[in-house]
Amino acid sequence: MALPEHLKVGLRGEQLACRFLRRNKYEIIATNYATKLGETDIVARSPDGAMCFVEVKTRSPGQMLSPSEAVDYRKSENLKTNAAAFLRMTKSEGSPVRFDIIEVILYDLYTADINHIKNAF
Repeated sequence: MALPEHLKVGLRGEQLACRFLRRNKYEIIATNYATKLGETDIVARSPDGAMCFVEVKTRSPGQMLSPSEAVDYRKSENLKTNAAAFLRMTKSEGSPVRFDIIEVILYDLYTADINHIKNAF
């Protein structure tokens, strides 16, 4: 069964975000980490050792809202709860933690603008 277009766009955005992070010396620890409250798109370790919980928002060009504006209070709280669960599960509670957003403006499957917002919330 073929994926709906919005899921294809989201998946491609996550792939591009992972590539971007790797090129910037991040280690990808997990993708699509899910709990009862939702899913964290990417868990990565930054070059300075921080555990980064990354929400990826992908949009096509010309939309009225920026991708990061789609991360509301409820979503940010769910990400924090997921992060706490992940840190407990991996026994990494003492690690420095950061919550980032990666905005992907997808022009086509191969062309995109990427904006990495560190410490987004």
